[in-house]
Amino acid sequence: MTTPQDLLIVTMDVESSRPVDPGDLSLALAGAELVDLLDAQALTLDGDRIVPGAHWTMDDPLLDEAVSSLTRQRPYESVEDWLWRRGRGLSAAYRAVLHAEGHVTRRRRRWIPVRTGPTTLVDSPARRHAADRWTSGEPVLAGFAAAVGIHHEPTEPTEPTEPTEEPANLADDAVVTVLAAVHHAVTELEGVRQRRSVEEAAFDNIWRGQ
Repeated sequence: MTTPQDLLIVTMDVESSRPVDPGDLSLALAGAELVDLLDAQALTLDGDRIVPGAHWTMDDPLLDEAVSSLTRQRPYESVEDWLWRRGRGLSAAYRAVLHAEGHVTRRRRRWIPVRTGPTTLVDSPARRHAADRWTSGEPVLAGFAAAVGIHHEPTEPTEPTEPTEEPANLADDAVVTVLAAVHHAVTELEGVRQRRSVEEAAFDNIWRGQ
């Protein structure tokens, strides 16, 4: 199982106060890919620059694709530039793989023999693996989930703390750099959406003669 796959499953399996935006999720998935590639030593970070290692073959087609798409010429690519480039349409790609591997199904609506209802996760090792990471409060997964608006609630009551963008217990500076870049990119994307909403509303008002 990979961190991007676990993240996608969590977004489908855990209740949230609002739907997860596909753009936000795509940015977080691109960041999750970087963390897995860091762990596999397929790349390192020099500050915020992604320094590729030797060509690695990962045991996952989308991570293989990610390795192949790394910029291998100096000055290399920044983490945030990678998020925007690699993240384009990435949530749809991961959803397609989840469907192809049989991890999701469509519910049958009453009196309709074909499956036309909303998709739902099936009980599978992949789902249980993601659930185990989530319920344990694993900080990397929790950090990416928080970026898309899903926050881990501990099962045991704890003293209230001030909310932060970065989860606790992360000793790896490279992982912290990636998580911070994801949070920043998601915030920037939300700003773009808000500006577009204001511009569209102003345009509508012009046509209405207001």
